[in-house]
Amino acid sequence: MTSAEAGALRRLAPPARRFLAHRKGVLVRLALWSLAESGQAFLVGHAVARSVDEGFLAGDPRRGLLWLGVALVAVLSGARVVRGVFAQLAGVTEPLRDGLVRRAVDRSMARAAPGGPGGTDRAAVSRLTNQVEIARDSFAGLVLTLRSFVFTAAGALLGLLSLHPALLVVVLPPLAAGLALFLVTLRPMAAAQRRALAADEALGDHAASARAALRDLAACGTGPGVERRGADLVADAAAAARTLAGWAAVRTAALGVAGHLPVLALLIAVEWLRGHGVSVGALLGAFTYLVQSLLPALHTLMTALGAAGSRLLVVLDRILGPETETDRVPVPDRVPEPVSVLKSQPGPSTASASAAAFAVDMAAAPAVELRAVTLSYGARAEPVLDALDLCVAPGEHLAVVGPSGIGKSTLTRLVAGTLAPSSGEVRVAGRPVTGRPAAELAALRVLVPQDAYVFSGTVGDNLAYLSTDACRAELDAAVGAFGLGPLVERLGGLDGTVRPAELSPGERQLVALVRAYLSPAPLLLLDEATCHLDPASEARAEEALAGRAGTLVVVAHRLSSAVRADRTLVLDGVRARCGTHAELLDRSPLYRDLTGHWNS
Repeated sequence: MTSAEAGALRRLAPPARRFLAHRKGVLVRLALWSLAESGQAFLVGHAVARSVDEGFLAGDPRRGLLWLGVALVAVLSGARVVRGVFAQLAGVTEPLRDGLVRRAVDRSMARAAPGGPGGTDRAAVSRLTNQVEIARDSFAGLVLTLRSFVFTAAGALLGLLSLHPALLVVVLPPLAAGLALFLVTLRPMAAAQRRALAADEALGDHAASARAALRDLAACGTGPGVERRGADLVADAAAAARTLAGWAAVRTAALGVAGHLPVLALLIAVEWLRGHGVSVGALLGAFTYLVQSLLPALHTLMTALGAAGSRLLVVLDRILGPETETDRVPVPDRVPEPVSVLKSQPGPSTASASAAAFAVDMAAAPAVELRAVTLSYGARAEPVLDALDLCVAPGEHLAVVGPSGIGKSTLTRLVAGTLAPSSGEVRVAGRPVTGRPAAELAALRVLVPQDAYVFSGTVGDNLAYLSTDACRAELDAAVGAFGLGPLVERLGGLDGTVRPAELSPGERQLVALVRAYLSPAPLLLLDEATCHLDPASEARAEEALAGRAGTLVVVAHRLSSAVRADRTLVLDGVRARCGTHAELLDRSPLYRDLTGHWNS
């Protein structure tokens, strides 16, 4: 047994004992039904031997038929025994499944709750569905087969001993050899099963990440790298499955040794057994014990224990054991040279809000700071952002421009803390954002994407969603500042009902912008959040947001957004530049090209 398996057994032993201790009644009833199964196994072989020796060979066919009738009754009673066993089995397996589901949900909720480690638990879906069902089915199979083998084997071996001790001398050696070979496979099969589950989770994690980033992957041309990574993970999963299949083949060989050699040995030793006083009836009874009871139970045990046992240990350790870090950040193949160092000049003097969750003097720390940040969607993909340094002062209004797919949305996600960099550090208000709990991030920044979110409810609920303590006067003032009055009046006032499908994309964006304006977060991130507004509405919204206490970062949709900003960051995939509108017209050919396109 490996150290990992031994550690898993040590971790799982206490909860297993507690689980079984609370179900003593079910276990007792299950044992009673199993004793009936043991008696059935004993009677079948014993009755066959008696029917031959004391009935047919003794010239008393009536006695022989009577004993065969006993054997028939024992066989038919098996249906009642199986029914009783399964009725009690549910009392053990279903509570296990419910407990594992609760544990998986509690772990995921604790990870996402305030004060938790934060981040997305991407293995949660696998644990709640596939792994819980694996544990339930594996546990049910193990309980059923272990119980059946122990009690059936006890009845069959006792029967062989009662017929003649020499029968055990012939049957036990090949039986023990097959069992020993089978036990040798348990350790590597458990390791192979662990690798197979890890490969399955890694592949699911990669698929979820790629699906969430499809737009950026297509825009940045990094799809082939992600595809290669996916192919590698598929190959790893296939290799793990092949290894598992190889050990399954060894287990099958062990099953053949234990399941067939005892019968062959009994046939070969017939003459020797007859010489030691074993009767014909005892030989037939021994064959009956092997074929009818012992070998089928052994076959079921080895099949279940070899596959279900290792799966159960691995899955239970993943669900009940200590949490491990599964979110790995891709590391680039090389250390890139810095493309630019962007330091801000003192921005406009404005009062900056503070995040109540942090005891930080906001004026003393940059509102946004990127330190040599690199982001690649794949180990071999070209970086979307390459060693980018950026410093945004509190209260500053920064516009971000660049060609489509150059990484503008990626930059806002990095600053918002919803995407982790491959290397480097992102700070907001002097604090790293990577891995920070969602509640703390929400107190620092608001990210408004291009596809604005509006929910069914009242107008006031939608506007005050990020500032639940906003009074009616503040809501009215915000509505007036953004020119949202006609829409609010049309919907029936602040208490009117919002039906998202009935709003135009521009109207949804205005609602989302007012919501962000009312938020106490000191940093607003607009990712083309005004693209559906006409130029006049966009100018009015940005002027209102710029006059709000705090810092504003806008992915610009029009030239006017860049002109209104204190500074503009130009991303071109080669050398990022930052400066005022006039400075960039002089220093950035790309910015001049974009300006010409916007003016055309």
